[in-house]
Amino acid sequence: MWTAFKNKGVQPLLDAVVDYLPSPKDMVSEGVKEGSDEKIQIPNTPEEPFAALAFKVAADPFVGQITFCRLYCGNLSSGSTILNSSKNQKERIGRMLLMHSNTREEIKEAKAGDIVALVGMKNVTTGDTLCEPSKPVILEKMEFPDPVIEVAVEPKTKADYEKMGQALGRLAQEDPSFRVTSDEESGQTIIKGMGELHLEILVDRMKREFKVEADVGAPQVAYRETITKDVEVDYTHKKQSGGAGQFARVKMKFKPLERNSGIKFNNTVVGGNIPKEYIPGVEKGINSAAQNGVIAGYNVIDFEAEVYDGAYHDVDSSVLAFEIASRAAFRDAVAKAGPKLLEPMMKVEVVTPEDYMGDIIGDLNSRRGQIEKMEDRGNAKVVSSVVPLANMFGYVNNLRSMSQGRASYTMLFSHYDVVPSNVEEEIKSKLA
Repeated sequence: MWTAFKNKGVQPLLDAVVDYLPSPKDMVSEGVKEGSDEKIQIPNTPEEPFAALAFKVAADPFVGQITFCRLYCGNLSSGSTILNSSKNQKERIGRMLLMHSNTREEIKEAKAGDIVALVGMKNVTTGDTLCEPSKPVILEKMEFPDPVIEVAVEPKTKADYEKMGQALGRLAQEDPSFRVTSDEESGQTIIKGMGELHLEILVDRMKREFKVEADVGAPQVAYRETITKDVEVDYTHKKQSGGAGQFARVKMKFKPLERNSGIKFNNTVVGGNIPKEYIPGVEKGINSAAQNGVIAGYNVIDFEAEVYDGAYHDVDSSVLAFEIASRAAFRDAVAKAGPKLLEPMMKVEVVTPEDYMGDIIGDLNSRRGQIEKMEDRGNAKVVSSVVPLANMFGYVNNLRSMSQGRASYTMLFSHYDVVPSNVEEEIKSKLA
């Protein structure tokens, strides 16, 4: 916690990187050719065409946005034009900086292996590949998980309201795992992240760096919903109001998928019963309706939607009509498909002296945790478990109390799992 929140322990961490991690010269990087899935190896040498990964975007009070890049191969000069192959957009480098802690040195050239900060990038985000326009390549992509926790933030004054919007926009640009939304019913600003500490740090930065005063609500778990049965629906949307009306009929199949599969859409319509220009409307309707489940209004995930038949009208049908029809078909299907509430499950690893093992295991079990393994690490014991995020709020204080401050823990998102029926009823009663 203190490394992230108070800048403690950074130097030992960097020393460990140098001492224990392999040299970049000993590693072969991989990428894919733009426009294909063909994998290629990228030698870490200056002789190859330029390729770099933008691993961090940050706001700077003096030069605006700066993009931190690691050069995998080739050379780079300030003023040159490069290709953002992730977005297929060209960018021109304004200035190039070599960062030394809190000081910076402007440089004209960089080579493979260097880490530099680029000034002047307009549309680059974290995880984008930058490369030679004549030799496009996409480096291994960075995966960013969906947020699992959210809090409401309320600015204290009108001036804070204006500054808060800009601050949250900057922070979201820097951190792809941080999201900002607005609650349509309450009008509140909702920030979402990967854990309590993650959001605490971002709120602290908002107050400290952007001088925004705001009230922060209690953390809320980002639940999800899913289906458990295969269903078919046949829905017709028909509306007539004097002039041109609306008509769309969709026949669809819905089936559950494994956890972490997301949403899959298939079009198997044959014979032109739904013209292909209307299919994007069907898909858009499904994706839109999936943002508001039937149990408690959470996002619906891990299902496949297939449109296999339907009907249209030469005059009254449109993309919008098919979007409306598929939204209604989705809600009908989910209500019949055994909807279930899902909760984020976290991998929790506790390192503790042996004396406190019993209390710690008992506490994890009381939090609906599942103990996966126990092992030795030097003179300490390590307890690995999977625990619902909803039961981990305030855990750090409990752990300190149980172990007299001698135990520590780490927590990472693992997966979404079905909420037990009794817990689901408690959640629904709280939301009612």
